[in-house]
Amino acid sequence: MTNIVILAGNIGNDPETATTRGGTKITDFRLATSRPRRVDGKVVKGENGYAEQDTEWHRIKCFNGLAETVQKHCVKGMKVAVRGRIHYTQWKDSEGIERYGSEIIADGVEFLAWPKQRDTAGNQTEIDDEIPF
Repeated sequence: MTNIVILAGNIGNDPETATTRGGTKITDFRLATSRPRRVDGKVVKGENGYAEQDTEWHRIKCFNGLAETVQKHCVKGMKVAVRGRIHYTQWKDSEGIERYGSEIIADGVEFLAWPKQRDTAGNQTEIDDEIPF
């Protein structure tokens, strides 16, 4: 039995890091993945002739060294591949209603592409896509 997830997509927000009282670093970010929209088994195409996309959002959680690396090198818009496992949570909200959620606990994050940079005039600029490690 195994619980393995591999996702590739775009980071939807700049990663946020917190440190527990015990010193564990935890970095969270949201990842968007897309797939072609289908109706009755057929891909739906827009007016431009391209396939329309359905986007799903995933909550990603990284710990310790990986948390530090993601915080230091990842930004909104960056393309990454995440390898990890699904973790389900259950809690009661302030009104006593049972709530459920899921997140991906990352074991690894691979940098695929840097986001496009813009200068102050709004023009795209070349960026150095050399990974610093």
